Amino acid sequence: MAIIKKSPEQIEQMAAAGEVLVKTMNLLAGKIRPGVTTRELDQAAEKFIRSQGCEPAFKGYRGFPGSICASPNSMVVHGIPGAYKLERGDILSIDIGVVKDGWVADAARTFPVGPISPIAQKLLDVTEESLHLAVAQCVPGNHLGDIGHAVQHYVESENGFSVIRTLVGHGVGRDMHEDPQVPNYGKAGSGVLLEEGMVLAVEPMVNVGKHQVRMADDNWSIFSADGTLAAHFEFTIAVTAAGPRVLTPWHEAKGGSAAAA
Repeated sequence: MAIIKKSPEQIEQMAAAGEVLVKTMNLLAGKIRPGVTTRELDQAAEKFIRSQGCEPAFKGYRGFPGSICASPNSMVVHGIPGAYKLERGDILSIDIGVVKDGWVADAARTFPVGPISPIAQKLLDVTEESLHLAVAQCVPGNHLGDIGHAVQHYVESENGFSVIRTLVGHGVGRDMHEDPQVPNYGKAGSGVLLEEGMVLAVEPMVNVGKHQVRMADDNWSIFSADGTLAAHFEFTIAVTAAGPRVLTPWHEAKGGSAAAA
């Protein structure tokens, strides 16, 4: 395993990519409503990302055809944007990667489409909160297992949902996927030591039902195996001497007028 630590200057460059990503996420937040297709969201994202002098990190990555991943309901991740038309009551995971000046930022958020069921709302709340609990563990001297343990304990022990085992977060930098892998489960105090300069894409993926998943025939889309709802939230986080720094702070715009960006 070769973990590539970043200098403060490089972290600033990743934060600049993250700023464009957040603006993209806010743009899409304003477009998510019943009747909109995931292809329309993808086209809006690509147009905006390129208008900022950046590139969509996912477009063409290992052959992926979209600029974003758009995954509704029981689809966990890697949904290919297309003709799917959003319906009232859906939940939709939007995963975005932005490359700016060679540096990658990666983040995801699951949105409600109009009013959603109480269980869907609980799933979104629990999964997002587990991400914030994970952020708090991203400090020098902690271990990777502390991140996974924080997520798993909150999701499973406290709320009765299931953390997906076969999908994990990852290091990020000039490449979208770098070492180390960042599981959303684990034992506190175990695993790789967190050090200043590490940058991690931490991304809890949670099913209402059991943790198993299945891949669709398109070889990209991944669903909960039991068909229950799934949610996905992600930040790119730098481990710094001053504490965790979220480089993709989409949460800061939630619910405010900034969502009209």
